[in-house]
Amino acid sequence: MADELESAGAARRGTGAPAGNGTGLPAGNGTGAPVRNGTGAPSGRKRACALSGPIGLRERKKRRTRDSLLRSALELFTTQGYDATTVDEIADAVEVSQRTFFRYFASKEEVAFTVVSMVEARFLDAVRARPAQEGPLTAMRNAVMWAWDSVGEAIEAVVPIELHMRVCQMIESTPALLAVHLRRSTELEDAMARVIAEREGLDVEADPRPRIAVAAFGGVMRLTGRMWGQRQDASLEAIREMTAHCLDQLGPALAGDWRGADGRPDSGRTSAAYTG
Repeated sequence: MADELESAGAARRGTGAPAGNGTGLPAGNGTGAPVRNGTGAPSGRKRACALSGPIGLRERKKRRTRDSLLRSALELFTTQGYDATTVDEIADAVEVSQRTFFRYFASKEEVAFTVVSMVEARFLDAVRARPAQEGPLTAMRNAVMWAWDSVGEAIEAVVPIELHMRVCQMIESTPALLAVHLRRSTELEDAMARVIAEREGLDVEADPRPRIAVAAFGGVMRLTGRMWGQRQDASLEAIREMTAHCLDQLGPALAGDWRGADGRPDSGRTSAAYTG
């Protein structure tokens, strides 16, 4: 099935496909910077934003308040527990009212998943930007690895990367948040299946292969998160390494021979990396 899926869109891939740069990054100018129009200025919407002038004082103040609420909430969640933290405590930490908190966030749950949502959106965009000649599983793997390689700067613009990684582990160990995380994972997989179907020129409602591929990929990612959440090393490098290792096992686990030449289970090659 994996081989059939990887080749399903091969006939449609060629010179009409979206450009890739062959570096493992989404199509662009190879630098990670916005594609420009040859004049040195950003094109389209970015140019319009540049022409509109600097952000006003009121907007900067609102952004600072939101960022302060977010960071204070995440610090409280990870130090004293999500369930034990109240909205009043978050507001008090920033010296604002409860009413101000709800002006920026609908609930504690929304705060807890704010940065996670940003990372998920980045992953979806990365899959859309992958070269069309990549098969579905390859595109998703390359997209998630690119996301882990590049997401640090985007996270740091909001909260310290170390705090975000602690939040991820907190989500994995907090039953109320884990239930939300699983629901969100289902929603993300549905969106991803539609992206894959669009890439392959398939009807996601009529052809089950996009959903099957995404379900397999999503299962590996959830396993990775659970394994990483149980480790002492909460670094970005650690989850990236574990993600790569687990995804490398997807093909062999589905289609490979799990026994060695002597007919006995061949588990020695991966056990150390699996247990961390």
